[in-house]
Amino acid sequence: MKTALATVLTAALAVTASLQSSPASAAPRAESAQECAIAADMAIVARSLAQENIQVEKANAIMTRVYDVAESERGKALMKDILDAAYKDQRPSQRFAEQLFTTCMKSAGNMDQVLGNRL
Repeated sequence: MKTALATVLTAALAVTASLQSSPASAAPRAESAQECAIAADMAIVARSLAQENIQVEKANAIMTRVYDVAESERGKALMKDILDAAYKDQRPSQRFAEQLFTTCMKSAGNMDQVLGNRL
């Protein structure tokens, strides 16, 4: 009985921890001011590609090479979120990037306000 209860509690804690540590609906957070700057740089490039009507798949390939994120799941996820937002946004690329950078710096790396939440 004690072992079964311990197993159930361990499983419940594991599920709770996994839900808390990786929110499925949030964009990746920048972990430093340097990452906020890189995200803003990605944003200006992504929005510029969108303004030039470059297909999303081609823009993704270009940015993957430019930012060397092929080996980083976190980097690829952030770049995808930035690309998705850039293709929906209508602001000039400089303004889009400035908004992302400002939001990132003011919110400890949280860029959801600009990039939106994933479902």
